[in-house]
Amino acid sequence: MGEVFIQLAKAAIAVSLGLDSNFDLQKARVAYPQLEQNSATFITITKGKQRELRGCIGSLVAHRPLYKDIIYNAQLAALKDSRFNPLTIDEFQNIKIEISILTTPKPISYNSINELKAKVRPQIDGIVLKLGDSRATYLPSVWEQLPLFDDFFISLCKKANLSANCLEKNPHIEIYQVEKYKEK
Repeated sequence: MGEVFIQLAKAAIAVSLGLDSNFDLQKARVAYPQLEQNSATFITITKGKQRELRGCIGSLVAHRPLYKDIIYNAQLAALKDSRFNPLTIDEFQNIKIEISILTTPKPISYNSINELKAKVRPQIDGIVLKLGDSRATYLPSVWEQLPLFDDFFISLCKKANLSANCLEKNPHIEIYQVEKYKEK
């Protein structure tokens, strides 16, 4: 099943680059009914032997069928991630795709940073942080680069364009988990 999701994402990117794709979406939708269920996904694109990040965009809330969310986010990750130039046809040959299908984010209530620390599960939980109009998320895989709670949340606060110590202001925190499919 995961292989089909990855093929769909790659086909969507290929088409957006003006390339041909022989992926049969209708056949996949019949063979894999999960593609019809509303789902939220993040598509991560890496390139090269070191699997350097090349794009990562996604949805936090399930609001369209899985196949549409994969197509939409794959094309955005390839062409519209503001951290990178749009993917080129040459680069396309060397990318790897990772698809994360998210559970519905659930709020965590906490009264102190230590209480939050006790409730968050590194490597398992993705985090959504909201404070005022600012919001950011990290997938569970980010714990691999930032395994320490403090480093993880300092970086997440900065990603939301907040001060590094934004946890002191008790932002709204939600957690989610992912089902991950990674291209080999």
